Amino acid sequence: MSERETDAPTGVETTGHEWDGIKELDNPLPRWWLWIWAACVVFAVGYWVAMPAWPGAHGYTRGLLRASDRVAVTDSLKVLDAQRGASARALRTASLEEIERDPKLSAYAQQVGQSVFGDNCATCHGIGGTGGKGYPNLRDDVWLWGGRLEDIQDTITHGVRTGRPGARLSQMPAFGRDEMLPPATIDDLTEYVVKLSGRPADAAAAARAAPVFAEQCASCHGVAGLGDQTIGAPNLTDRDWLYGPGRADIRGQIYAGNGGVMPTWSGRLSPETLKALAVYVHANAGQ
Repeated sequence: MSERETDAPTGVETTGHEWDGIKELDNPLPRWWLWIWAACVVFAVGYWVAMPAWPGAHGYTRGLLRASDRVAVTDSLKVLDAQRGASARALRTASLEEIERDPKLSAYAQQVGQSVFGDNCATCHGIGGTGGKGYPNLRDDVWLWGGRLEDIQDTITHGVRTGRPGARLSQMPAFGRDEMLPPATIDDLTEYVVKLSGRPADAAAAARAAPVFAEQCASCHGVAGLGDQTIGAPNLTDRDWLYGPGRADIRGQIYAGNGGVMPTWSGRLSPETLKALAVYVHANAGQ
């Protein structure tokens, strides 16, 4: 520590503090900063008086303006409910077909459905609904459980593989993991499925796998591999693959029999919200 003194080069008095020969100048704060600081103090005092601020043993000071964010939000929600009331009531009582035939009601349903989709479905299916590996693309016209409006609502309402009553249920056998088929046969089946999708494949391997496919796979996927939407069996002849189109992807699916879980939304979302979500998905599919 050193004595306060005047700094020769600047003519400013020091604070008396010194570190390693460096002395601190006692410059006054800028006047504009002091005015802002004083204004903030005055504003804070005024805010304490005007608005709810100080907690107490049994509540808090209400303030001269008697303002309340909770009351403001409640009032805003009441106004919003009043504005949406007619459309919400119509959505609750209308059938899916009636909703799609009514342009105004359909537009309202799609607005609600888009909001609900973003909050609840986009985590898996993506914001645009294009899905990803293991998560179906909802923007195309390929459906495991049917693409009619009623089918979509049923899937959303009850879910897939949730164990809940009414849930969609299908299970691809794990032919390799459960040692139902030897590795060589799984390799042959992979080539057979590649051939079904119209791509070049090992002809000899596909020929060896043909009777295996007829015995083990045709009961779900069909003799021609066209699938069956009533049991959620995918079409193997198109170019759409839930778990990937590569040979390694196809072999992995035959080996492990992967299957995802779609939540049961009944009980979590209101019936009219489920309708709106179904309308939104259906309206944006096939693009």
